[in-house]
Amino acid sequence: MHVPILKQGGYLIATIQSVLSDADLLQLRDDLADRVGQFRSRGVIIDVTVLDVIDSFATRTLRGVAHMLKLRGADTVIVGIQPDVAFAMVQLGLNLEGVGTVLDLEEGLAFLNAKAKRGGVVARTGSAAAPCDAQTQRGGRRR
Repeated sequence: MHVPILKQGGYLIATIQSVLSDADLLQLRDDLADRVGQFRSRGVIIDVTVLDVIDSFATRTLRGVAHMLKLRGADTVIVGIQPDVAFAMVQLGLNLEGVGTVLDLEEGLAFLNAKAKRGGVVARTGSAAAPCDAQTQRGGRRR
């Protein structure tokens, strides 16, 4: 199942709308990597609200996506993990270490905005970036 990815300012929002197969998760990973580069996004929100199970493969894949996107210059936050899912993940020893998680989309946007204010990411609100070199776009330092 294709996961829609919407552009909201300098952020991308991927809303999972049904249970995903392993192949679907890998396709989401590839799509997000492409879109972050295409739109020069500085943040990604992955909404997992509809999922009633997040297995070990999904956990590893989501964690890997977040780390990969960080290397591409975008922070990731996962939103909407249901209480029963969180409980099961803890019982099974699954974690999203190093990945931001919040309750819902509104808090996800606030999370990314707060990181932008702290200098964690460079916020962009226009659809096109002003012409300048890559080092200047990242606040004058290399990542």
